[in-house]
Amino acid sequence: MPAMTYNSLIIQVMDYLDRTDADTQNEVPNFIYQAQQRICRESKNIGLEVYASGAFIPGTSVLPKPARWRRTITFNYGSGVGNNTVNQLYLRSYDYIRNFANNATVLAPPVYYSDYGYDHLLIGPTPDQAYPFEYAYLELPIPLSINVQTNWLTNNVPDLLLYATLLEAIGFLKNDERVPVWTSYYDRGLQSLNNQDNQRVVDRTSNRDAD
Repeated sequence: MPAMTYNSLIIQVMDYLDRTDADTQNEVPNFIYQAQQRICRESKNIGLEVYASGAFIPGTSVLPKPARWRRTITFNYGSGVGNNTVNQLYLRSYDYIRNFANNATVLAPPVYYSDYGYDHLLIGPTPDQAYPFEYAYLELPIPLSINVQTNWLTNNVPDLLLYATLLEAIGFLKNDERVPVWTSYYDRGLQSLNNQDNQRVVDRTSNRDAD
């Protein structure tokens, strides 16, 4: 079967809906966008596990999150040049860090991190050196468009994306008897994706325990 693209998905959706009118076709891009958002909300892991590296800025406790950040997996840092020690940062609430390091001008090796709004992270205590860090997170896929023909969803779960798009088009349907079938296919595809994520978590833990 040919790989799914944005253009081929539009054709598939129109065929499934059995519609040829311009009003529906003009709405299909919106259905596709909403379908991607639905999958990202309801899946535990959409497969885009990214590792980024950098260095803390001494005296700066707030870091910007990467573009299209969805969820942090792990955060660690090294002890400096010539020292291979890896220090794990532990996730805590914003209030916990503010209470733990209530004076942001007091610099020390970091211990904790938290979300600071949707776009930033808070580090506590405020870093005292430019420690190198590695940050692992889940990334949202680039949304499909006429200029972005494929992404992680089209490459890995095209069936899930198709049925999610059809479900977003329900408002254009009138008592269509296929809706329960599409819902069943979507739920089954989503469960399969989430089961894969659970297995990856078990594998990561098993490998860590074996070290």
